[in-house]
Amino acid sequence: MMMDLAVFSLLIASALFVTISGVVDDGFGNPIKQVVREENDEQLLNLDHQFTQFKSKYEKTYKNQVEHDHRFRVFKANVRRARRHQQLDPSAVHGVTQFSDVTPKEFSRKYLGLKRRFSLPNDTQKAAILPTSELPTDFDWREKGAVTPVKNQGLCGSCWSFSATGALEGAHFLATKELVSLSEQQLIDCDHTCDPQEANSCDTGCRGGLMNNAFEYTLKTGGLMKEQDYPYTGRDRSVCKFNKTMIAAKVSNFSVVSADEDQIAANLVQNGPLAIAINALWMQTYIAGVSCPYVCSKNQDHGVLLVGFGSAGYAPLRLEEKPYWIIKNSWGSMWGEKGYYKICRGTPNICGVDTMVSTVAAVHTTPQ
Repeated sequence: MMMDLAVFSLLIASALFVTISGVVDDGFGNPIKQVVREENDEQLLNLDHQFTQFKSKYEKTYKNQVEHDHRFRVFKANVRRARRHQQLDPSAVHGVTQFSDVTPKEFSRKYLGLKRRFSLPNDTQKAAILPTSELPTDFDWREKGAVTPVKNQGLCGSCWSFSATGALEGAHFLATKELVSLSEQQLIDCDHTCDPQEANSCDTGCRGGLMNNAFEYTLKTGGLMKEQDYPYTGRDRSVCKFNKTMIAAKVSNFSVVSADEDQIAANLVQNGPLAIAINALWMQTYIAGVSCPYVCSKNQDHGVLLVGFGSAGYAPLRLEEKPYWIIKNSWGSMWGEKGYYKICRGTPNICGVDTMVSTVAAVHTTPQ
């Protein structure tokens, strides 16, 4: 019987990984081979050293020795997990990240916050089908001034609000040529939009929400304030402090984009950065490169911002250059590639990236 191609590729990748592991980085400037060896005495000493570096780099403190020992055990488990991720996602670099002392369950609860998808808000439109014959091979809204610096949601499942503000920031830039950082905290405090069919699908601050619900709220309430006027606290259940006289950006409409990679690219180029959903399993251990895991769930649990695409991401174990999407995350600039994630393009709906894509248009106003 012929061996399954994916299994064969995995075996080859695993073998190749052993030969080149010394040339990639674990997040501290150490070779990734330190992450993938068996846990002999030398490895255990190295893990202790890596944990010390980890605590220093990310300013980690624990309330007592019991908590410290527990987090060290979790750290060791995540180092082993990073090794598995490296083997299953060889075109990226996986290793120690700021999330290496939290379990996958804690990671999901604390840092992800996308509600399960229900029906769309009443004002959602369907994006027009755009021509795709003259799409560029590389495109990046960061180079055109439409993307604010990477933000950090902290210990709050508010990813959906950062995805929504990022899309509106880009749309506002296209409408006014002015880049303004908008308030996620306004959405956390004030947006309680619910799916018209499901009462339990409301946006609930740090406990999750949906980007399209956020656009619906922004359309109905009149707009969003600037970040500086309604600063982010990352705390839930605060009193809404929205001031209509201080609106900085307004939504004119929002649309869902066809689950087709060329249509997504065309909408990105024409309409600005797009709010998208993704499965974030591989992101907990991601450091750099083009992520293209052999297996990835399409169940989305994280809201992010699509800002561009490229044609030549280096993928050493595939012996080829891979096209990729450029994704802005909301975990700070110390995560990933200075806060950004690259995921391969050309593998339809990998990690669910094609099935919850939205574009928003801002009201065309003259900057004050």
